[in-house]
Amino acid sequence: MAVSRASLQQKLKKLIYKFRIYGDFMVGVPFGNGHVNDTYLLTFDQGGVRLNYVLQRINGAVFKEPVKVMENVDRVTKHILTKIQKTHSETQKRTIRLLRSHDDLPYVFDDNGNCWRAYIYIERARAYDVLETPEQAFGIAHAFGEFQQQLIDLPGERLHDTIPDFHNTPKRIEQLEQAIKEDKAGRVKDVQKEIDFILSRKEDASLLVRLNQSGDIPERITHNDTKSNNILIDDLSGEGICVIDLDTVMPGLSLYDFGDMVRTCTSPAEEDETDLRKVFMRFDMYEALFSGFCESAGAFMTAAERENLANAGKIITLEIGTRFLTDYLSGDKYFKIKRANHNLERCRSQLKLVSSIEEQMNDMLNLLKD
Repeated sequence: MAVSRASLQQKLKKLIYKFRIYGDFMVGVPFGNGHVNDTYLLTFDQGGVRLNYVLQRINGAVFKEPVKVMENVDRVTKHILTKIQKTHSETQKRTIRLLRSHDDLPYVFDDNGNCWRAYIYIERARAYDVLETPEQAFGIAHAFGEFQQQLIDLPGERLHDTIPDFHNTPKRIEQLEQAIKEDKAGRVKDVQKEIDFILSRKEDASLLVRLNQSGDIPERITHNDTKSNNILIDDLSGEGICVIDLDTVMPGLSLYDFGDMVRTCTSPAEEDETDLRKVFMRFDMYEALFSGFCESAGAFMTAAERENLANAGKIITLEIGTRFLTDYLSGDKYFKIKRANHNLERCRSQLKLVSSIEEQMNDMLNLLKD
């Protein structure tokens, strides 16, 4: 075990010094609980002061063109920095600050061709997997809405589509139907209830894509993975201060971002909760998300975007449940799993949340009218 640890430390040290960084490397440890990338927290001694950095390997199996991912991230973070320097104090905490390589690039490659990035760790702030108060929900929604607003005037050409059709719910259902036909892992026979639940909502799932195709909902620059733990909340003020995990920042629909906040911020249970009695949408949390997002994003939303805020949570939750079930039927190839049936447990939790959202749809629509 000691040899394995020493080998890891040597590997991390070699990688981090590919970036322009000062001081002495002390230690690196696995960090976070993301489904896709490998992440480490590295500590440096810089003149007697200990500072932390995040080092992350971009999963090449998921992101086929990691350089394009980093070009998007670099453009977005630079643009946001110019905005917040004019509007906020403590600008160093309000956007990711990428380290540059010795070739002045925001990424490096290791000997095996893996793409890595590094950025300064933001102190005295944390991400929450499960929110504790409506005030936290308000802060998260406000921060994600502000993120979209800051990028409306991003100069230059259209951002890269790092994962084409990432949020295209009808295509996700088509992928599920293909996985059902192929049944590579021999699991279809055990999940007919979940399959029927999803396919019975196939028409509802296409709503946002249809509105985009008709021109009622425009394409915007969106985060596309607005989980509660992708916002850092300041330890002192409780304010949502920094949007993180920017791999999926690309052209998308604003409502998918709002819907994913509903999915991840309103339930008191974790995404893979097995006791489904604990999985439901807390309306006070939804109301806080609604208020926070409208306050920061309301100025640019179209009428169709406003009118479909209530539908967004149901659609994206159904989509994510579909993706978990598709991966389960395909043999767990995409999402990291910690145990057998983990993706199925995640799917069932999402579908239970869809049911809870549907039960409260009238209340959400009434909130929109008010």
